[in-house]
Amino acid sequence: MSSLVDDLNSQAFVVFGEHIKWSDMIGNLLGLGALALGWRRSVLSWPVQLLSGLVLVAAYASAHLSGGVGKQVVVIVVSLWGWLQWQRGRRDHGELVIRFATWTERAWLVVGTAVGTVGVALLFQAYNLSWAPWQDAYLFTGTLAAMVAQGRGWVEFWFAWLAVDLVGVPLAFNSGLAFSGLIYIVYFVLVIAGMRSWWLRTRTPQPGTPVLEGATA
Repeated sequence: MSSLVDDLNSQAFVVFGEHIKWSDMIGNLLGLGALALGWRRSVLSWPVQLLSGLVLVAAYASAHLSGGVGKQVVVIVVSLWGWLQWQRGRRDHGELVIRFATWTERAWLVVGTAVGTVGVALLFQAYNLSWAPWQDAYLFTGTLAAMVAQGRGWVEFWFAWLAVDLVGVPLAFNSGLAFSGLIYIVYFVLVIAGMRSWWLRTRTPQPGTPVLEGATA
């Protein structure tokens, strides 16, 4: 196992003076595929995301980012939950139901992210688990919030990912994970396209779904 991890964290190539690791590249390409599948509302988005999390654990461990490692563990666990959620939704309605979250659900998402970020950052500081505790903690809780929103089929999932990317890009470059930083540019384009696709989907009548806040904006 240690040999496999060492191989994953070895250098794949150098671009613009940045050393690209295999784990960083493979994990993020899988994550990109998962996001594209999520845009298409494919259940396959979840197993691909799970595999991405497994590979990126090695990348973040090599960069000594405990929050990054924890984030990927969360990705793995929530991917299993989201996979079941989407399968249940398709079984119950014949398709994945997309909607905007209610104001109460949005409030819980924002408050949970804020409180979680503070709590995790303080934990990282207390035990010296990360060289960038606040950014690392934000990525940890922000990713969890985004994946919960995706599992629920909320359009806010895309806004959450956008907020995570804005912090993730500079942190990735500063952590020596250059491919993560570069791929976030592609992520950004996919997030905008996916956001538009899901937003338009809410304007189409769906089984058992009321019109919610923002759906006709």
